[in-house]
Amino acid sequence: MAAQPAGDQARIVVGVDGSDSSKAALAWAVRQAALTGAVVDAVTAWQIPSSYGWVLVEDGLDLEQLAASMLQTAIAEAAGQQPGVAIRPVVVHDNAARALLDTAKGAELLVVGSRGHAGFTEALLGSVGQYCVHHAECPVVIVRSPHAQGADS
Repeated sequence: MAAQPAGDQARIVVGVDGSDSSKAALAWAVRQAALTGAVVDAVTAWQIPSSYGWVLVEDGLDLEQLAASMLQTAIAEAAGQQPGVAIRPVVVHDNAARALLDTAKGAELLVVGSRGHAGFTEALLGSVGQYCVHHAECPVVIVRSPHAQGADS
């Protein structure tokens, strides 16, 4: 479920998947919110993994709870940097790109990391970020992982 607009308060939506890049994006979004007075909607999306029609989930594994726990940990780390910023967790059972675009409707900014957990390490921009750049209704900020920033300097 997407977060609802916070009245007239500006919103910054940020995608968080637990990767270094997404944590850097969350930290950037929180710093930007401190400057602009916006609220941050930190979004994580989860899906039941499948391969060729087979569901690949261990009995008793609660994917939604794992996603929520990861998000709360990332928020706790980011909140310490700017204690006055409101950060709302948003856990969505959906495709990551679709969840981000839906939540970002009416937002001032959408912030994503340059790459998540999956994909090709040579890629400069992951598939979710690329999709968001092309389809978001608001400006999109791409934040690189601190580890990647020093790699090509």
